Amino acid sequence: MSIYALLLAAWCLAQVLVGVWISRRLRNSADFFVAGRSLPASAIFATFLAANIGAGSTVGATAYAYDNGLAAWWWNGSAGIGTLILAFWVGPRLWRTAREHNLYTVGDYLAFRYSEGLRGLTALFIWIGSFWILAGQLIGAAAVLFVVFGWPMWLGGLVAITIVTIYFSAGGLLGSSWVNRVQIVVIVLGFLVAALIALSAAGGWDAVVAANPGRMNFWRGQRPDMGWPLIFLLAPSFFLSPGLVQRAFAARDERHLTRGIALSGLALMAFAALPVIIGMTARAVLPPLENSQAALPEMLRTGVPPWVGAFALAAVFAAEISSADAVLFMLSTSGARDLYKRFVNREATDAQLLRTVRLIAVAAGVIGYVLIFMVSTVIGALQVFYSVMVVSLLVPILATLLMERPSTAAAYASVIAGIAALFAVTWLTGGRGYGWAAPVFIALLVSGAAFGLASLGNAGRPRRI
Repeated sequence: MSIYALLLAAWCLAQVLVGVWISRRLRNSADFFVAGRSLPASAIFATFLAANIGAGSTVGATAYAYDNGLAAWWWNGSAGIGTLILAFWVGPRLWRTAREHNLYTVGDYLAFRYSEGLRGLTALFIWIGSFWILAGQLIGAAAVLFVVFGWPMWLGGLVAITIVTIYFSAGGLLGSSWVNRVQIVVIVLGFLVAALIALSAAGGWDAVVAANPGRMNFWRGQRPDMGWPLIFLLAPSFFLSPGLVQRAFAARDERHLTRGIALSGLALMAFAALPVIIGMTARAVLPPLENSQAALPEMLRTGVPPWVGAFALAAVFAAEISSADAVLFMLSTSGARDLYKRFVNREATDAQLLRTVRLIAVAAGVIGYVLIFMVSTVIGALQVFYSVMVVSLLVPILATLLMERPSTAAAYASVIAGIAALFAVTWLTGGRGYGWAAPVFIALLVSGAAFGLASLGNAGRPRRI
C-alpha cells in the first residue's frame, strides 16, 4: 500500500472513531444542536475554520487560481471578511436573543421575530440550496480518493458521505467540534507545507509570475464577476449561514463567541493565499490541464515530495469532510427543528427529536450523494447554495438587527421577490449577470426594494420580548 493510501485510510478511521467516542457524552438534543451552549473560544475557532475550509476553499479555489491567478484570493478572503462581520456584529446580537429565548436554529430566530410561516419558507429554500453544497463537498472528497486510490467518483463520494454521516449522526455538533479540532491542525499544516514546497520546486515566485501572464491582477479575474465582486456573494454567506450562526449559538458566552469567530475569520483570510500559490504554481510545474479542478490533486501527487503530498491530500480530504459535516448539521437540525417539530409533530419529545435529526442526517446524506452526478464543478455547486441562502436571509435578518419592529409582510415580500429575481436573472443571462453585477447582487437589490415597499404600508408587529 502506498504512503498516500496508508495515511488517508488511517485518517478516515480516526475521524470516525473520534466522532463515535464523543457520542457517548451526548445526553440530549441540546448537545446535538448547540453542544450544550458550552464551547470555549478555542472550540469555536476550530469548528468555524474547519467548517469554512471545504471543497470550494481548497479544490475550487485552487482551480480558480489556476484559471484566474491572484484574484482567486477573493474566494476565501471574502468569506473571511464575512466571518469578521459575524464575530463583531451579527453573532453577538443573535447569540443574546438565542440564549435568552432558548433558540437553537436560524429558523427559531425568524419565527421569533417574524412568524412560523417565514421560518418554513426560508427553511425550504435553504434546504434546496444546502443539498447542492453537500454535493460540492463530496465531489472534492471524491477527487482526492481518485488520486490516491484510483476510485471512480461514485465510489469516492460513497465512502466520503459514509464517513461523515457516521461520525456526525452519532455525536452532532458536540462530536463535530472535537473532530474539527483535529481536522483543522491537519488542514492548515498540510496546506502550508505543500504551498511552500511547491513554490520552491517551481523555482520561486518569479518563475510562478512568468508562468501566469495576464493573471496577476489581484482585483479582477478573467470573468467580470470574479475577483472583488465575489464579496457580494460570499461575505453575506458567512455571516448568515444557518450552519455557522447555529455554531455561534453554541458559544459559552459572548466573549468566547467573538474571540473564536474573529480568529477564524483572520485565519481564513491568511489561508486564502495558500490555494492561490498552489494553483498558480501548477501552471509552472504541470503540463496543461484539461480540467482545472485537477490542479490541486495533481500538484499534491506529482508536484511535491511524496510525504508532503500524502500529508496535504489528507488535509484536503479533511477539509471536504469537515465542511460536509457542517452541511449535514445545517440540513438535519433545520429539518428536525424548523420543519418536523413545527409542522409535523409539535408535541415531539426530546428523544423523538434526537432520533428524527439523526434520521434526517442519513436521508440528507443520500440525497447529497445522488446530486454529485448532476453537478459539473465544485464552484458551480457552491454558488447555487450561496446565492439561494444570501437572497433568502440577508434582508430579513438585517432588518431585525436594524429595526425594532420589522414587518412580517415585508420579510415575505423580500424573500419571494429576491428568489424570483435570482432565478430570472440567472436564466436570462446564463448565470453571468450584467457586467460585474452578478445575479445574486441584482437579486439582493430587488429583495431590499421589495422589503422597503412592503414596509411602507405595513407597520409590522411589535417585537416580542
